[in-house]
Amino acid sequence: MTDATNTPATPGGKRIELTIRALILGCLLAVIFTAANVYLGLRVGLTFASAIPAAVIAMAVMRTFRTSTIWENMTVQTVASVGGAMSAIIFVLPGLIMVGAWREFPIWESITICLLGGILGVTFSIPLRRALVVNGGLPYPEGVAAAEVLKVGSRGADQTESAVRENKAGLWVVVWSAVASALFAFLQAARVFAGEAARFVKLPAALGGGATGLGAGMQFALLGAGHLIGLTVGLAQLFGLLVAWFIIVPIMTSPDYVTWTAGMGLESLAASVAPGASAAELANTVWRNEVRFMGAGVIGVAAIWTLIKLAGPLVGGLTSALATQARRKGGEVLDRTEQDIPINWVGSVSVACVIGIAALLAFVANTQPALAATAPMLVAGGVVYVVIIGFAVAAICGYMAGLIGSSNSPVSGVGILAIVVASLLMLAVIAIAGVPADPAFITYALIVTAIVFAVAVIANDNLQDLKTGQLVAATPWRQQTALIVGVVAGAIVIPFVLNAMNRAFGFEGGPVGIASEPLAAPQATLISALAKGVISGDLRWDLIGVGAVIGVAVIILDAVLSATTKGKVKLPPLAVGIGFYLPAAITTMLVIGATAGWLYEKALKGKSFEEVGKRMGILMASGLIVGESLFGVLNAGVIGGTENEAPFAVFGIGEHWPEGGGMLTGALVFGLIALALYNWIKRQSAKV
Repeated sequence: MTDATNTPATPGGKRIELTIRALILGCLLAVIFTAANVYLGLRVGLTFASAIPAAVIAMAVMRTFRTSTIWENMTVQTVASVGGAMSAIIFVLPGLIMVGAWREFPIWESITICLLGGILGVTFSIPLRRALVVNGGLPYPEGVAAAEVLKVGSRGADQTESAVRENKAGLWVVVWSAVASALFAFLQAARVFAGEAARFVKLPAALGGGATGLGAGMQFALLGAGHLIGLTVGLAQLFGLLVAWFIIVPIMTSPDYVTWTAGMGLESLAASVAPGASAAELANTVWRNEVRFMGAGVIGVAAIWTLIKLAGPLVGGLTSALATQARRKGGEVLDRTEQDIPINWVGSVSVACVIGIAALLAFVANTQPALAATAPMLVAGGVVYVVIIGFAVAAICGYMAGLIGSSNSPVSGVGILAIVVASLLMLAVIAIAGVPADPAFITYALIVTAIVFAVAVIANDNLQDLKTGQLVAATPWRQQTALIVGVVAGAIVIPFVLNAMNRAFGFEGGPVGIASEPLAAPQATLISALAKGVISGDLRWDLIGVGAVIGVAVIILDAVLSATTKGKVKLPPLAVGIGFYLPAAITTMLVIGATAGWLYEKALKGKSFEEVGKRMGILMASGLIVGESLFGVLNAGVIGGTENEAPFAVFGIGEHWPEGGGMLTGALVFGLIALALYNWIKRQSAKV
């Protein structure tokens, strides 16, 4: 007796899929990947999809059980993947520290936000499965790749010796890549090498006299993330970086621009920078406080455009789900691979979550004296907002995950749109109730946005996992149950890791931590600034408007490129926006990673082990991210425990390098290690 995957059923025909051992292993992996993603997201503003490394580890561990099956491995991978995806909530939650609403992350409140929003993300994505996964015709690159890994490495009657070798080799690729990444991060923490290579210059008068610069973060987590996003997205980010740093920043820091704005009666941030300031200070000040808001406009327009294109699939998904429920009520027995959690159960769980969200929002409103008078209006509006906007963003993120992958889905754009709309609603409440614009309204807007964001990030990952399940003939309702378990695992660990990071480093714009350099948390920084700007009335709408115009131009350019090259050349607008608002050092290394991954896969072309080599590349990239990120979490814990901002700085070699020596030597060693790793996994692939 076999299934669609040619994997035999267990003795007696019993299907082993949703088991306690699989759920336990999945939860353990979820904790690891959540911690790694929290660090990565706070440091560089990105998270990575953990489905493939989770699948490889699942197969290696579950192989010790004689009765393990591909579907059981699927359960492990599903729990671990969604737990890691939940970490993207850190794109919003640190904003509550930055605006002074929290000094640390309250455990129960943080868990409740993640838990209720995450489960709602699961239930909202269930009706979309048929429209976007089964009938959508979307590639779901990460979901397909994870399915291939499971098929190759899981125990089955048709499994070859080469598949067994690939499974074992893949596990070691993850492990040794993680070790190399963590070791290099340790050497940077020990002050042997610099962590970033950067140069800033003031341009000659003939070129306007402004300032600009470029840098590259020497972090293997960034190299791995760049490999995973691919060349198309990487080059789109490079386009945004070049427009921001080589056109807009030089213009907005030039003396002519300062003079022109003064003549027009406009405010120029460059004019407020102290005379004689360095090129780095001038360029970074203008980029951080002005140019990034243009990036917000680009991302916002791109997200709205995506929503417009999704109207058809949205209606189709709901219609299909309701029709299936009607068939089930009529007595029809559905095929196992079509059995979702019944829609009435989905509705009941959704209602329970909405009630819990209402209780949470009521607690927040009634514990803030400035909000007490408007609490009923705030709670009712907040609940309606979460339900309507939450379902819309679940569809947006699910569609984009299917189109370009979970790692590249527009969760940042969702956060930006959600906080702007939520803040505007706060202004409406303030106007209707006739109360002053107290900072407590900013707090409330951020919490509502955090819930919507939890819905978005889970729906973003869920549909990718459900695609993997479809390809290995998993049972949808069992997989959806595993998704909920993963949400719980991720939600529980997040506040503890966030508190460790907050105590050790602090966040940009918030209270200072023990270490001297706070975590950038770029999305949270921007989202909190938007909330404060809208509610206080001093938001630079002109900058966002310029970004929106650029976003429209990029959308048109993307359409023209796609049409003229028959889809071979694209310019994803969201990726362009990301190139605007991520620090240049981060974007540059992401582009380097994307290029390195492209060159590696090009070197595999025509080889008998090409597909194996591509999978090994994905595993190496994932290992690089996990290794550095877990060291970062360890470093934060040691800093907090010892109250020493540099507990590993025992060598001090970097202090004795000539000027720039630590930077150049670090870049050289970084490049050599990267080259050695790529050559090593290529040889490993050939052996398989």
